Amino acid sequence: MRIVLQKVSQASVDVVDEQTGEPDPSFEPQSIGSGFVLLVGFGEHDEQPNLAWLASKIAKLRVFADADGKMNRSIRDVEGAVLSIPQFTLYAQVRHGNRPSFTGAMDPTRAREQWLRFNDALRAEGLPVHTGRFGAHMRVSLTNDGPVTILFDSDELGV
Repeated sequence: MRIVLQKVSQASVDVVDEQTGEPDPSFEPQSIGSGFVLLVGFGEHDEQPNLAWLASKIAKLRVFADADGKMNRSIRDVEGAVLSIPQFTLYAQVRHGNRPSFTGAMDPTRAREQWLRFNDALRAEGLPVHTGRFGAHMRVSLTNDGPVTILFDSDELGV
């Protein structure tokens, strides 16, 4: 499992109708103020990533400024929110050729289930979670704050 976490001052997502290029009226655009945008992907070998551990780590991650300007506050401390975006392209393989291969990504049915479980684990940590739509063409807009961008890789973390 890979997560790209971006601390933001605001972010939003809408779903695009691939035929017209216009916003999909069946999707209510989602937006947050201060918080995290999480780009979340699952690899083909991610059998049972420790979703609760990752959600807890993210909820407790101290990257928001305290009164002295030091990164010492968590998303909970600032009453921030999460915008969770499914992102299979985090498993792009670009070693050969010029077109990425995505064979390292988990099959969509299993990945969707894992992503939903991960969002539930974030909610269990008391975080408000807004989401994109799995498998859809989305437009994500954000203002990266800091900038702070952190990569979580379950293989490297051993979870």
